[in-house]
Amino acid sequence: MKFIIVFVALFALALASQDAETLRYDSNVEPEQYSYAVETSDGKTAQEEGHLEDQGTEDEAIVVKGSYSYVGDDGQTYSVNYVADKNGFQPQGAHLPVA
Repeated sequence: MKFIIVFVALFALALASQDAETLRYDSNVEPEQYSYAVETSDGKTAQEEGHLEDQGTEDEAIVVKGSYSYVGDDGQTYSVNYVADKNGFQPQGAHLPVA
């Protein structure tokens, strides 16, 4: 769980570039779940929530749902929704190739 907290903090910092201001940063970290939301002045947003599933069993895992968006060099806004669980990282976005 400590890794997730550190990852979330680093991800939030990476979203906020030197030229952008953080407009919103909300975070809630508890022993078995967490959530955060970040919005910057350059149009980047990210939000994620995760919780511990099957605690105390050999199937114990963190289940994460989230999304992020950013404005590309072409001026278009790109958005990704994702789930990360026992089945791996599963991103969805209009600009992503489908297998």
